[in-house]
Amino acid sequence: MYATPASAALTRRTVLRTAFTAAVLAGTAAALAPVLRARRPRQTLTPAPLVEETYRGRNIAVDHAGVRIDGRPLHVMRRADGSYLSGINHFQSFGTRLELARAAVDELGTTQLAFAAPHHG
Repeated sequence: MYATPASAALTRRTVLRTAFTAAVLAGTAAALAPVLRARRPRQTLTPAPLVEETYRGRNIAVDHAGVRIDGRPLHVMRRADGSYLSGINHFQSFGTRLELARAAVDELGTTQLAFAAPHHG
C-alpha cells in the first residue's frame, strides 16, 4: 500500500505539531526551573554533630564535615588504613576522629586553633 498525498500531509503535520509542542514545553520548563528551585526549602549548612563532648574544658564536635574544637575547625586527614591524623600531631595516627580531637586538645593546652582558610578545589 502506498500513502496518498493527503495522508502524507497529515503525518507531516502531526510530526511538526508534536515537535513544536515538545519545543514549547522544553522552553517553559527551562524558564520555570529557577522559580521552582527557589521554592525548595533550603538545607541547613551546619549538620548536627555525631558526637559532641566537653574534654578538659574544651568543646569537641565531630560531624560528617569534620572536627571542631571550640567551634574552630581542626584539619583532619584520613590515612589509607582508615586511621586519622591532623596537623597538630601528624606523627601519630588515631582510630577515630574523637580520639584525634582529644589528642589535639592535649597538645594545644590553652591555645586556640586558628580559623582555617577555605579550601580550594
